[in-house]
Amino acid sequence: MRNLFTVVLAVFTFLTGNPGYAQSGNEYITTRPWKADWIAAPQITGHEYGIYYFRKNISLNAKPANFVVHVSADNRYKLFVNGTLVSLGPARGDTYFWNYETVDLAPYLTAGKNIVSALVFNEGEYRPEAQISVRTAFIMQGNSAAEEVLNTNRSWKCIRDVGHLPIPGFFFSASKGELVNMSQTVKGDWTAINYDDTAWQSANKVMDGKIKGTAWGIDWALVPATLPAREMTYQRIPKLRTAVGMKVPATFPAKKAPITIPANSLVTLLLDQTVLTNAYVTLNFSGGKDAGISLGYAETLYIKGSDGRRKGNRNDVEDREFIGRKDSLIADGTKGQSFTTLNFRTYRYIRLIVQTKNEPLVIDDLFGTFTGYPFKRTATFSTTSADNNEITQILDIGWRTALLNAWETYTDCPYYEQLQYIGDTRIQAMVSYYNTSDDLLARNALTQIDHARLPEGITKSCYPTKGTQIISPFSLWYIGMLHDYWMYRN
Repeated sequence: MRNLFTVVLAVFTFLTGNPGYAQSGNEYITTRPWKADWIAAPQITGHEYGIYYFRKNISLNAKPANFVVHVSADNRYKLFVNGTLVSLGPARGDTYFWNYETVDLAPYLTAGKNIVSALVFNEGEYRPEAQISVRTAFIMQGNSAAEEVLNTNRSWKCIRDVGHLPIPGFFFSASKGELVNMSQTVKGDWTAINYDDTAWQSANKVMDGKIKGTAWGIDWALVPATLPAREMTYQRIPKLRTAVGMKVPATFPAKKAPITIPANSLVTLLLDQTVLTNAYVTLNFSGGKDAGISLGYAETLYIKGSDGRRKGNRNDVEDREFIGRKDSLIADGTKGQSFTTLNFRTYRYIRLIVQTKNEPLVIDDLFGTFTGYPFKRTATFSTTSADNNEITQILDIGWRTALLNAWETYTDCPYYEQLQYIGDTRIQAMVSYYNTSDDLLARNALTQIDHARLPEGITKSCYPTKGTQIISPFSLWYIGMLHDYWMYRN
């Protein structure tokens, strides 16, 4: 027992005493003061629900070989260069260890005029349980003098998109749905170089950007993210299971095939991904002024009359009812309207409901973009037993489950909570050790759970979290996690 304590203490000291922050792009940037400011839109408290767009034009004499920046936001950002999405983040942490992502923009830049833009959103009181927050803000710091032209300050322009509201209700610790009124949203492609932003305001400075350990009075103690960028993979929806209110082309939605919803119609389509997925959902549509659109997401359908308690066979759709989170849209009648979820949605089934008014609405396309931690499975298993195929199938099911519960942290479930509980995480880390050579997500979990210590030494049950929940045995389980790491990663 004494030897075990010594080993655990040694592993713990290694993990906490030497954080091993990864890929900062330049060690200099992690020690010197940043020149960039945390910025935000004017005339907001920073605590309300809100979606904001930021833009900065730069001109380059030649296409650079590299152009590295460090970027973060509260709550989250989506970063674009010349209209191309290049980064999402930051990986979740807490205010004393607030992650910034490092991105090389060079592949997306050209000689001449370029536009760097960001969508920043804060879900306010509706934010996920795992989302810690100070207030709405955005920051970008150039890695060297050449890139500091993009440092965030009042030269950045910004605007709030008032067309977005949350949809309260239905329990989800993983955030709420979105209500988007297209007639009130910011018009045009605000990520494009030629977009007219003359009506936008200059951003306000919130405070100086400060690296952890270099200053006092820090709201966000910035540290370099230790994880690689999450996977982003284009994903079609293979099957249409039911259609009520109209006939739908056989190729929809597996292939891009526009469909027209007639005026004054109510149409309900049940789409089947065939497997559970985590994906940002994109719906492109045209026309249909004042039409209402609902996108619902469910892991499975429920047996009718069971009050959402009995699932049955997840392949079955007959005599089933749909219960799940949703996003809602109101069309403005123009061509080329587009909606992409702020956060990923977890679903096997998507229920699309469209109720048109006096104009038809065209569904131009509907698809997902899968996201997850970029694990690469390197382990193999085989046996000469007659049960080899069955065992392989079981292992494959387990691996897919593990992948769906690995993102910026391990999660207990991606659909409802997205919380990194110690009890779940120990098992998930072991799955990672056995199946991959990548232990970064496990190291991240061990470090974050250490950050979850309360004054008396016990940990919270899960972390990151904006609340405090204690499950005492989980604190002991954390010691087991440290021992696992020592045993399986030497």
